[in-house]
Amino acid sequence: MQGKRILYLMLGWFSLVTGIIGIFLPLLPTTPLVLLAAWCFSRSSVRFHTWLIEHKFFGPIVRDWQSSDGIPRKARNRAIIFMWIGMTVSIFIVSRFWATIGLITIGFCVSVYLLRMPIRSEPPSSADITNTNGNETAVPDTLKNSEDKDGTS
Repeated sequence: MQGKRILYLMLGWFSLVTGIIGIFLPLLPTTPLVLLAAWCFSRSSVRFHTWLIEHKFFGPIVRDWQSSDGIPRKARNRAIIFMWIGMTVSIFIVSRFWATIGLITIGFCVSVYLLRMPIRSEPPSSADITNTNGNETAVPDTLKNSEDKDGTS
């Protein structure tokens, strides 16, 4: 069992370091590698798993993934758009039939996966509730109804 733990620990650190390198190199995907590191750490080291979850930059990625609340619509749409832009550029640069088929297949599968994920509702920002003069602006009906029930309006 100790050998398995060490293997998961090494794989976790390797994927985290590779994910950090992926921040600067466009060919390496950062998020999947950070998620793999979190999974490996969860099987090998409570200390490193906790550290990764509480990390300033990587923690939100892992917490969002583990929460099963879904992803924000804006983030999903942005991911799909940038993925297809990157794949289109790659298709023109490589210009090989097999690479084009592979990229389109991968892009299609990832797009379907992202489109099937649940959408997390974002709470309204303070800019949505009040404008710079302090006057009330477009407040969503759900917010107004909850205020009416509380008797705070």
